[in-house]
Amino acid sequence: MAFVMIQLLAEMKMEKDFFPVGREIAGIVLDVGSKVSFFQPDDEVVGILPLDSEDPGLCEAVRVHEHYLVHKPEKVSWTEAAGTVGDGVRAYTALHYLSRLSPGKWVLIMDGASALGTIAIQLAHHRGAKVISTACSPEDRQYLEGLRPALARVIDVSGGKAHVAESCLEETGGLGVDIVLDAGVRLYSEDDEPAAELQLLPHKHDILTLLGVGGHWVTTEENLQLDPPDSHCLFLKGATVAFLNDEVWNLSNVQQGKYLCVLKDVMEKLATGVFRPRLDEPIPPYEAKVSMEGVQKKQGRKKQVVQF
Repeated sequence: MAFVMIQLLAEMKMEKDFFPVGREIAGIVLDVGSKVSFFQPDDEVVGILPLDSEDPGLCEAVRVHEHYLVHKPEKVSWTEAAGTVGDGVRAYTALHYLSRLSPGKWVLIMDGASALGTIAIQLAHHRGAKVISTACSPEDRQYLEGLRPALARVIDVSGGKAHVAESCLEETGGLGVDIVLDAGVRLYSEDDEPAAELQLLPHKHDILTLLGVGGHWVTTEENLQLDPPDSHCLFLKGATVAFLNDEVWNLSNVQQGKYLCVLKDVMEKLATGVFRPRLDEPIPPYEAKVSMEGVQKKQGRKKQVVQF
């Protein structure tokens, strides 16, 4: 189950009394309309329900347009398909369409032990990039160490001693990284942001410092504030800032073909073992409410899948 972006829905004038949850789905086609051309009954499919979907994914039967689905490879399990499709789209959006990932580039994936971070690391490594990641706890560090050789370096920020910018500059010979995918950033000083969970995040100045010439900073921080000196630093480096909002794929029909290609490629990489998602054990529907509450509070490290 994925986090429900209630604020985005409000800004898009899509507010409802009930928000559909469990939008990342995998299942068998029960029936098709007369104009459907891509699928037949009994086809195994996977996809992501659009923001304006009338049906939630947490149902035994869902109505969905064929342009939001692709075929599920036979080798891929239902749990893997539903648990990977969303993070796969986010990783592709961040690393391919917002930052032009290519072989030999240095990529920093913040919070690499998260569900998104894991897929992003595997995608970057598959494309020939050199990957650095941060760990927010000793357990996360141990998990990330197990992903080698996909990772060139793991920076453990849990103790508060490791400096992300210094570590990245040291690893890259002072040149900085080409692509940064953050998991949130601190906008203010530690005194102004006392929350414990924010202390593990890098400050925006750290990101600007470790970013190389011509680099791309892909941020998940929707309220990012850049002061004139920050913008001047980006100008001098010829660097860019891009905002990761993977919902844009379904907010415009112009990108529909590319979007379906991304979904298909995510499933192919899952089938060939390139993607090895970090999934929790699937849970029954009666546990979905409690699990969704944890997802909305951004608790838990693994992706949670509800199995009917």
